[in-house]
Order: sequence, then structure tokens, then C-alpha cells
Amino acid sequence: MSEATAGPHWWPDGTADVLVVGYGPVGQVLANLLARRGRRVVVVERHPRPYTMPRAVAFDGEAARILAAAGVADHLASFGEPSGDYTWRNGAGLDLVSIDAAEVHGRNGWPESTSMYQPGLEEALIAYGKRLPNLTVLRGHVATALTRTADGAELEVEDGEGVRRRLRARWVVGCDGANSFVRRSIGSDFDDLGFHHEWLICDLVLHDRREFVPNNLQICDPVRPRTQVSAGPGHRRWEFMLLPGERKADMDTRETAWRLLDEWYGVTPADGIMERHAVYTFQAATARHWRDGRLLLAGDAAHLMPPFAGQGMSSGFRDAANLAWKLDLVLAGRCDEALLDSYAEERRAHVQHAIGMSVNLGKVICQTDAKAAADRDAVMIAARERKLARPQQSPFQPLTKGLVWRDEKGRRRPGAGDQAPQPRVAAPTGSGLFDEAVGRGFVFVSLDDPRQDLDAGQSAFLDSLGTRFVRLLPAGTDPASVPPGSVVDTEGTLGGYLEDVGARGVLVRPDTYVFGATSGGPATGALVDALRDCLRPALAAV
Repeated sequence: MSEATAGPHWWPDGTADVLVVGYGPVGQVLANLLARRGRRVVVVERHPRPYTMPRAVAFDGEAARILAAAGVADHLASFGEPSGDYTWRNGAGLDLVSIDAAEVHGRNGWPESTSMYQPGLEEALIAYGKRLPNLTVLRGHVATALTRTADGAELEVEDGEGVRRRLRARWVVGCDGANSFVRRSIGSDFDDLGFHHEWLICDLVLHDRREFVPNNLQICDPVRPRTQVSAGPGHRRWEFMLLPGERKADMDTRETAWRLLDEWYGVTPADGIMERHAVYTFQAATARHWRDGRLLLAGDAAHLMPPFAGQGMSSGFRDAANLAWKLDLVLAGRCDEALLDSYAEERRAHVQHAIGMSVNLGKVICQTDAKAAADRDAVMIAARERKLARPQQSPFQPLTKGLVWRDEKGRRRPGAGDQAPQPRVAAPTGSGLFDEAVGRGFVFVSLDDPRQDLDAGQSAFLDSLGTRFVRLLPAGTDPASVPPGSVVDTEGTLGGYLEDVGARGVLVRPDTYVFGATSGGPATGALVDALRDCLRPALAAV
């Protein structure tokens, strides 16, 4: 990556493959994913330097898997730690719900939830981007005009000295936050989903490491709803909801922050340094349109949600992962741009689920009516005592729309739309997580060699997509004896998944979602034909 101030002539034709507007975490992930695929990426960022204050404090296991694909797997421990337990209590100190997220690994091979220090995350993503020669970042440049062209778009930007220049790209993705310039440029308003609550956020760097039990605590107290959570190694966050009649200007002061910390938690300046305090409006909204031709939206530019399910940043990373492989196929000439119609179709359904989950949690947490809170407590405590309160550890949902294998009635076939689990596997070269051992892209993982059930045209089609074929060997197989193209399922995770969906193999998309499963024989050819049929409206000549 270069930190450039030059004109639009980094490449012979002066045109980038993708121009990313906004270089926060979602823009950083998308830029890295595309550049790792060999795409020419230019990023425009209005701020001259990275923002050094924390905002988000957690991401889920799927987001960690995406971050690994974006080049920072080896650095996650430097800015993150397993979130551990998360408890909701009422104002009287009675537990309403307790969640214990997997600390070793979950479905995606990473902890179900990671608490992180966002400046450290961004530092790692930016550092990896600097290793990519086809990624150029223009800092201190404000987007001022966006014009569609016959083969893409042209963006006018202005630097800090008032110098304007035009940048050309085949595609433009707005990762520029809630006040997105790109979203305004395509005329896509937010649909307000009717959730608005102001909270005072206090981030502290603790003088001494100490254990918090539980590690993450939500106090559903109508007197003052409040939160304390891990914010990454050595960092801690406390949050206080503003009550009716309280003004943002009065609450957003260091004095108020310390007063509330001392009043409710006994935390004083002797315990740590206040890194930041700010009042945020927690809200829920989605953009009406996520795509207009070759202009696209991702992250907060496309959707906003309360933080109570920890899904804001994770949802943005899912956007980036979904977009990256589809843009790559289009830019490679394998598919035409109609493929991108599936982006909003797939991601909107996922985001609506995450927003719904976040808003429902928020309605529980933000209750300030004493009687309504007492009724809530009675229901939740009764459910907990009857062991009916079994909250999801993550808002995982299969793909319900878009590019997945369906039956004649349009229903998802078994396994289709699931996220493929990522276990540790072994091979002669060593052991590791499946994605790292096998590589990324389309992957056909099977108990047999699926190519024996394919005709020449079907094999050629999969080869044109760069599909990797992986034979799965059972736990207990000597890794030293494993032939090329095979791995040992050391924990039986993938084999167990295949058994659950009644399959001998699955065809996995580059974003790790299962397109479809096969029981072998003719079903394998039918699966490949189904993928070709799904892509056919967008498929270039094979």
C-alpha cells in the first residue's frame, strides 16, 4: 500500500478496479480482501490520520474469520481477548440471563465473541494493507462529487490545501459511515426503525489488570440502565443511559462521567485513566437502496443498529466478505455485474435479523418504567428458573435468500445457506484452521473425490471459478500419510456436519457459506449445475 497524494494515474489506464470511500474498519477489511485477490484498490479517507479512540468493543467468531482472511490472524491476540461471560441483572442484583461465549473456538474456529481495542484492530489492518502494492490510500481527501461513467464512476476529491482532482474506478463502495457521502449521492435515505436512546460512553485504561465477575455485565435497572464490559486487553467500558429530561451537553462531561462511575461502581481516577467519554445515540436504520449500478454501500453507510448484540461492526465485515468475492468474479470477467444484485438481497436479510435481535435486547435493557421493568424481571426470572431462557450465543442465521441451492419449490435444500464450520485440520505440512490450511475461494470439501461424479463441462465450470477440491479424512488418520488435496478432520467437526445434513460433500462459497450439499453420485452433478444456473443470469461465456 502507498499513502499517495498523486493524481489518478497509478495504473496505465488511470482507472482503479474498486474505489473505497472511507477507511474505517469496514473499508480496511474490504480493501485488504480485494487487494489480496489482486485487484487495484484506491481508498479515499477524509481524515489525515487514523482515529485513535475506541468505538466498537466486540466482534463475533465469523468476523474473526473474516479478519483472518483480511490478513491479521496473527495479530488478533494483540488487541483482542475472548469476551467470556455476559450477564444481565436487574436493579436488585438478580440474574436475568447469563451467556457464556465459547472462549477456545466456536463454529468459525475463533471465540464466539472477542472483546477488542479498536485502535489496535485498525493498526493491524492498516499495517497489513501497507504490504499490498496494489492498494493506495489517499488520506486527508474529502469526496465532493460522484459521477457515473460508461464503465464505472468518477469521484472528485479535495485535499487539505483545497486542491481538487478526479479519480476513476470501475466500482465505488461507500464505507463512509452513518453520514455517508456515497449514500447521499445515490439518493438512498435511511429507513428509521424507531429505536433512539442516548447513552454516555466511558472508556478507561485501567492501572492494574483485575478480574471482573462477570466479565461483561448489563444492569437492567429502571433507575439507570447501565453497562460494564471488556474493551480489549487492559481496557474497560462503562455505559449509562440518559434519562428523560437529561441533556447531552450536561452529561457529556468528564465530571459527570466520573460521578456516575463512582456512584454506581465505585470506580475513581485512582483506578485508571479516562481515555474518552462521549454521548452516542443508539439507533436502528437501514438504507433503502444498497446499490445503484456500480455504486455500492457497506457497513454503517448501509445499516445502523444498537450495540446490545455486538453486531454493528461484525455486520459490516460480513458486507465486505460478501462483496469482495462477487466484485472479484465480475472484475475477472467471469460474471457480469448482475451478480451484485445478490449482495443486497443476501445481506439485507442478515442485517434485518441482527437489527431485530439488537432492538429486542435494547427494549429489555432500556426500560425505565418501574412497573414494566418488574413485569419483565418476573418473566425472565421464571424462564431462567425453568431453564427456558437459552439465548443465542451469536446471531448466526443461514442465508435465506440469494445464491443457495433450492428445490423445485424454491426452498433451501439441507445445508444450503449454512456457514461451513471451520475446525482444525491436519496434513503432512502441519495442523491449523481449515481456511489457512486449504486456502480461500470456492471449496468443494467431500468424503470422496467429487470430480468422479462430474462430466467434463461441470469440471471445467468449477475450474473456471478456481475451485479447490478437498478430500476429508477421518480423525485418527496419520497426517504423514495424507495425500495432496486431503486433510484430516482431527476433531470430527466437518464429518459431523456432513452427517447432520445427510451429505458426503458440500460446495462452499468464497465467503464460507455453503452453496449446497451432495450425497454423491448424480446429486453432485446436479449441485454443480445448480450453481451454474444460479450464476447464469450473470455468467460470462465459459
